[in-house]
Amino acid sequence: MAILWNILGVGAYLAQAYMPEEALELLSQGEQDYYNNYPAWATASFAIGVFGGLLGSIALLLRKKIAFLLFTLSLIGVLGQQIYNFFLQDYITLTITSVIGPIVIIIICFFLMWYSKAQKTNGLLS
Repeated sequence: MAILWNILGVGAYLAQAYMPEEALELLSQGEQDYYNNYPAWATASFAIGVFGGLLGSIALLLRKKIAFLLFTLSLIGVLGQQIYNFFLQDYITLTITSVIGPIVIIIICFFLMWYSKAQKTNGLLS
């Protein structure tokens, strides 16, 4: 399940990073401003979050200790991206429903990091 979850994250990253101009023009002005002004460090955080999570999931499936490190990097990346989204950007107004998804993502990242740590502690990862 973790691999599928993180493949969706990679897809979301690629969709944002390579959004065609035609698709961008269909968005509201606030959303266009958001994507046009998205800082490089937030894009890097997004990439670290999703690719770290995917690699961590693969490592966990292969029972490798590095899974914990990869999930930790993933969490740091996700937190960096969400700091921008929640506190620094001012193009899109946040609502209760618009923050539910990012909060669920953060919770899943914490869970995967915790789970990989527990598996490592129990000696199930080599």
